[in-house]
Amino acid sequence: MSITTVPESTRHVQHGTRPRHRSQSFRPEIQGLRSLAVLMVVAYHVWLGRVSGGVDVFLLISAFLMTLQFTNKFDRKQPSDLLRHWLRLFRRLLPASVLVIAATLLATFLFVPKTRWLGIIEQGWASLLYFQNWLLKAQSVDYYAGDHSLASPFQHFWSLSIQGQVFILWPLIFVCAAVTARKFRLHYRVLLVYVFGALFAGSLIYSIYYTSTHQSEAYFDSGARLWEFALGSLVALVLPGLDLSRRVRLFLGWAGIAGMLSCGLILQVQTAFPGYIALWPALAASAVIVAGQTGSRFGVDRILSSRFLVRLGDNSFALYLWHWPVLVIYLIWSGKDHAGWLSGSAVVAASLALAVLTTRLIEKPWRAWKWPEVRRRRSVIAIAAAAAVAMVPLSGWAYVLDEENRTLMSEAQRNNPGSKALLPGYVDKADADAGILPTADRLPKDYAILGKRCRGEQSPGAGPLEKACGQTDGPAKPDKKILILGSSHSEQWMAALKPVAAKNNWLLYSILRGGCVYAPPGSGLEPGCETFNAEVEKYVAAHKPDAIFTVATAAAVASPREQLSPGFEQLARDFTAAGIEVVGIRDNPRFRLNMPECVITKGADDPACNPPRDSVLPKVPAFSPLVGKIKGLTLLDLSDSLCTADTCPAQVGNMYVYLDSNHLSATYAETMADVLEDRLLAATGWSGR
Repeated sequence: MSITTVPESTRHVQHGTRPRHRSQSFRPEIQGLRSLAVLMVVAYHVWLGRVSGGVDVFLLISAFLMTLQFTNKFDRKQPSDLLRHWLRLFRRLLPASVLVIAATLLATFLFVPKTRWLGIIEQGWASLLYFQNWLLKAQSVDYYAGDHSLASPFQHFWSLSIQGQVFILWPLIFVCAAVTARKFRLHYRVLLVYVFGALFAGSLIYSIYYTSTHQSEAYFDSGARLWEFALGSLVALVLPGLDLSRRVRLFLGWAGIAGMLSCGLILQVQTAFPGYIALWPALAASAVIVAGQTGSRFGVDRILSSRFLVRLGDNSFALYLWHWPVLVIYLIWSGKDHAGWLSGSAVVAASLALAVLTTRLIEKPWRAWKWPEVRRRRSVIAIAAAAAVAMVPLSGWAYVLDEENRTLMSEAQRNNPGSKALLPGYVDKADADAGILPTADRLPKDYAILGKRCRGEQSPGAGPLEKACGQTDGPAKPDKKILILGSSHSEQWMAALKPVAAKNNWLLYSILRGGCVYAPPGSGLEPGCETFNAEVEKYVAAHKPDAIFTVATAAAVASPREQLSPGFEQLARDFTAAGIEVVGIRDNPRFRLNMPECVITKGADDPACNPPRDSVLPKVPAFSPLVGKIKGLTLLDLSDSLCTADTCPAQVGNMYVYLDSNHLSATYAETMADVLEDRLLAATGWSGR
């Protein structure tokens, strides 16, 4: 089905050109349509770096074929053994999937930086268990990112996950409709038209709304995609009643193909899918299906029914599975952010070869294996055996990484001083073979958090700030309430502030938005940030914290050109005039390369991992003209806890300083808590505990 294998019972379906007869005939043009869709996906991913709309065609075809399968069973009065259906279906789907998952894990171990291992293992489980789309939705992954080397090699499993979920839901609908139709003497197909019509309308409305408000999440949302499946089912249900002339069907076929091929080139799908714009490829594919076999040498079905496309259709599932991990692993290995025409051709050729071998040596023999068909228990055993091919390396590898982390953490106090190693007079007592923390596999998620959503007096209520507000558990009667504002560069300092707040009976809470510094209106920020900051301004006026903590400067990438954060001076004047103290901290250096990956690939002593300090930070902070100028403003510079006198290393005190090219790791930032506390109390005059 679509990008999945087609069950044998659906490979012979009703002929679209003879609506009054129920003869069973193979629809080669649908097999060719599947081939064209997978070729679109592969070509657009590999060479164009765009989304083609081919996946939307897959989803529609899968529902079309499944609907024919169940309606034909009803017509023949065959019993619907759902458990046997599901066991047979997933027994056929798993072998190719687990092979690709296992092979991708091996390639990850060999070629992918360790910093990405844990995330790939997590996505491997999500792919195996059909919830990859939910995971990507939670992570709000940018499916359209131009640099595919930063994507997960399992990211493309999102569509298979949605299909797997529908493969559970749709048969339940068919069976419930069948029971209802028999009990109340209703027309089965008409009842299904009403059911899927309602599903289509409801899901499409939801998809349009969700896409307009949270597009990156909507792309992976199951509910926002159900209408595409419902449309495929509706096409299957109404097709027998259509009696279109050959001329009309010739036009529909070519118009559908033109629509499919042009979708990704004409539409800016990165800002519109899967809302109403996704009707373009879905309706285009529907037109090709309705056109059916025209019997004309000028029909598009003649091309779609060609031997090449029909045979490729047999390998389309495996080709879809292989092309993305082959592309991503190649880009990681080569250090490129996209494939050229020559290297892309090699990726496609390798993917096709692997797909053919997988289909011939794995899928077909497994499908032809009769032993599991005898009893359900045998099917369960076969499914478990197939799943184990992926489950064993996934669970085993995660266990090894957990053990490594536990071992290092048990010795962290002695072996991993972090920023304390830069203090004057520090004596190194670490073991000669001490490991680095956080372990590379956990580093990408080593970001600072406060723990809970804002509640009580700190809660902003329902609205744009609701998800952006977080707080520590905090004391019932805090000595101070400190609000952290800004972007991720403010957020990262929470790891150092959190133990200071706990020690001094402060309540620490934050309102943060990635990529948006806090600034007064008219500071030149992009409209989304201006709108968000306007809400923050209202919140601060209503809740009035004792102090606000934010980043006062903005470091330039791999350059000593540092400047004040936009609108910072005005921010400081406005808040201090309102009786709110402001603490501004100097931004950390920013680099062109991923600093922990530099250590992993080149070694901690490599010059690339230790850029000269004067190449990334000026000697005098950009906020220096404001020192002592505004009463209630405190300015802190902790760059000596990040850099030596000469360099700004990627690794200090057996710790990764950064989790990427410009953000501090929470583990390292926490080691600066004592220095931050001393300087903060001294500069503000606050009394500590």
